[in-house]
Amino acid sequence: MKITLKVNGTPHDIDVAPAQTLLSVLRDTLDLTGTKYGCGEGHCGACTVLVDKQPVKSCQPRAALLQGKSITTIESLDKNGQLHPLQRAFLAHEAMQCGYCTPGMIMAAVGLLSSNAHPTEEAIVKAMDKNVCRCGTYARIIAAIKDAAHV
Repeated sequence: MKITLKVNGTPHDIDVAPAQTLLSVLRDTLDLTGTKYGCGEGHCGACTVLVDKQPVKSCQPRAALLQGKSITTIESLDKNGQLHPLQRAFLAHEAMQCGYCTPGMIMAAVGLLSSNAHPTEEAIVKAMDKNVCRCGTYARIIAAIKDAAHV
């Protein structure tokens, strides 16, 4: 079926299978490979993107159901060659080791900060609880988010 998805501000007319996930469309059709495949079951958060500014695990929703929604991926965060404040904070705090979960972590944090510009540490932990870092850099991730939020 033919659908139009608005990804990173640009409409894309694409053919999708009825069961095709948003993650599949992003990676395989639109070649936006910053969004990672993790567990494929919506548990790890490696595939987190924003849908209408809310964090969503892209391995779960069917792409065909997202027409009319605004989808934002990690590729759109830098502006004029400048990293997003969360990307800079993750680098400054060395909030990654292998880096596989980092795009999903950053997108979840962008979603948090768009709805709560100055979250408490408790709010950060709660918001990030649905994203898994297998390397265990949680303390540095929290510090980076706090830094980006100027908490």
